[in-house]
Parts: sequence; structure tokens; C-alpha cells
Amino acid sequence: MINNNQTLLDSINASGQLVFHATGDCGSTKGPATQNEVSDKMVSDFDEADPAEVPQFNFLLGDIVYSFGEAQYYYDQFYEPYRDYHAPILAVAGNHDGMVSPLQHEKSLQAFVRNFCCDRFQVSPDAGQLSRTAQIQPGVFFTFEAPFVRIIALYSNTLEDPGVIADPHIGNSQLKFLKAALLRVKKENYRGALLFAHHHPPYVARGRHGWSVDMQQQIDTVCNEVGVWPHADLAGHAHNYQRFTRTRPDGTHIPYIVCGNGGHAVQRLTTNGQPPLRAPQLIQAASNDTDAVVLENYDDRNFGYLRLIANARQLRIEYHPAVDGPNTKTPDDQVTIDLATRQVAHYVARDSGIPALAERIRQFAQDQPHKG
Repeated sequence: MINNNQTLLDSINASGQLVFHATGDCGSTKGPATQNEVSDKMVSDFDEADPAEVPQFNFLLGDIVYSFGEAQYYYDQFYEPYRDYHAPILAVAGNHDGMVSPLQHEKSLQAFVRNFCCDRFQVSPDAGQLSRTAQIQPGVFFTFEAPFVRIIALYSNTLEDPGVIADPHIGNSQLKFLKAALLRVKKENYRGALLFAHHHPPYVARGRHGWSVDMQQQIDTVCNEVGVWPHADLAGHAHNYQRFTRTRPDGTHIPYIVCGNGGHAVQRLTTNGQPPLRAPQLIQAASNDTDAVVLENYDDRNFGYLRLIANARQLRIEYHPAVDGPNTKTPDDQVTIDLATRQVAHYVARDSGIPALAERIRQFAQDQPHKG
């Protein structure tokens, strides 16, 4: 096992990039069709001529099962739809994953912990006859490390709205964890892509779900205190795709991505006679207390998922609607962040020689006499 893991890590590092998937709100209560539409297109991404383009894992953004997070729903809504997904699947818990029916005898998150936070690799009884093993995440909030990327996962609890990571009832253990995780990033001078992942989104444009303002303020407070901010933030909960750019006072950019259309009931952002929603659109102006937030793009008609590519210089996040089918590899939306400048950037494919060429052009321009 150790040798195999090291071989995989060596292969990823040698290739110069890491590719992985993410989506949320994938559990379907109306049958497998919409969920399979997404998982089938994800599986098609394993068929790549270049091994470096093959995804190494899937990071689910909550609400793996509906309408309650009990064991009886895991086979139909998780194990069966992903039976052909031959890579590890990790997850943050959503509000439905923590909800349990008062008529049942399960505790909140009991089934989630058994299937994603097991103490060893073993087949869960919830998997039926399928051979996928449970994951060994250390808890419902944790740090996941892989080549070129580090993901800090938080649990935003069981309310429909808003998300909650700390209050007098649940305490502040997640805030302590977040501070410790960011202090380690700072102490290690970590240069890879840093992502936050949680279920409830900080921002939404419209729709049935609102902003988690207090949750985001708590996260911001810790980031300000430590002096470390993520390169991107991933969430689900709203059953559609939305991409925002948050511009910090220093001019750096943070993409906030909502991808909650993984299989469960796409929700329209325009309802009840509202005018069409135009993007890009400023949804929060910069002030002494707030950063500018712009809605860049959205999809509230299709199911889909994210494909993320991290290398030593950049983080690229692609959105792929499932309706495109398995033979379409062009994303409908994408954003790339330069890890050093933390600015939205043009994507530079690995081994393209473009950075070296650009540097030669820049140097040549500097060496030429200036003509007024």
C-alpha cells in the first residue's frame, strides 16, 4: 500500500499537475437518471491519452444523500451511481447528510462518518455488493493534502440556511482548527493551491438559498488574523452552478464557486416573473467593511461538475455540464488563478514553453532602446 501510494505521488509530481473532480448535491430522490448523467460524464474523463489529464479523486461538496442522511439511502444515492468511478471519493458533509428522521434510530452524521470517516479501508455495509471501500477522512472537518493542492474542509451543519461553523450551541472547534491549519500553511510557507470546501455558499446571486454572511465573516476573521487566504472557495447547497470573483483590497482575486447541480433537482435563479439574470454583474460593492463581489457566470438549467487542474504555478477550475455528453471535453466556464500573484490569469498549459517564451520576449523588450 505504501509503495503504491508513493508511486502514485511520484507519478503526479513527475507529470507536473494534479487533476480532480468536484460537485455537490448529487443524491437524487427521483431515480438515478440525472445523477448518472453527471457520474457517467465524470467517468469519461478517465479515458485520456495523456495520463496526466486523468482525475485522481472526486471531492463531493455535500448533500450526498437526501432527504435524510441515514444509512438506507447510501446505496441508491451514492454507491450505485458511482460504481464505475474508479478513483477515491472524498466529501464534506451537507445539511441533508447531517439530518436524520425523528422516526429512525440514527444519530446525526452517523452514516456519513461510517462511509467517509472510517478508521481503515473496508467495504461499508451500506455499499451492498459493490467493492468500493469507505474513505478514511479524519473527521467531518479536516485538511486534505495532495501534490500541488491543499484543501481545508469545513462542516456547515444542518440548517437549510444559513451555514454555521461556530456558535454558542456547537462551539468554536472549527474556528480553532481553521486557525491552526492556516498557521501551518504560513509556517511551512506553502506555495501550492489552497482551497476551502464547505457545503453552504457564502454568496448566491438569487434563488431559494441565501448568503451565509456570519459564517463567511468568521472565516474572514481567521484569514485576516493569520494573514493567509485561499486561492479559491468551493461550495454546493444551491442546486445550480454559480461563479463569483471576490476582489480583496490588495487587488487579489478569489473565485467563489457554487456547484450544487451534481444530480439533485436543478433550481432556477430566475423565478416568479423576475427579469433574466445578466452576468457579469456586481452583487456586492467594495466598502470599508466589504469586498467587491462579481457574479461572473452561471448555469441554472443543467446538471454538471467541476474539473480542477493544479500545478506549481496555477489553479484552473473548469465547469462541465453533463448535457454535453462524454465526448465533449470543452468546459462551458473556467477560471485560472496565478498562485503567486493571486490574480485571475490566462491558463498556461504545462510543458507548453509559453512562460519561458514570454520571459524571453519581456527581456528582449527591456533591452531595446526606448523610442518616444
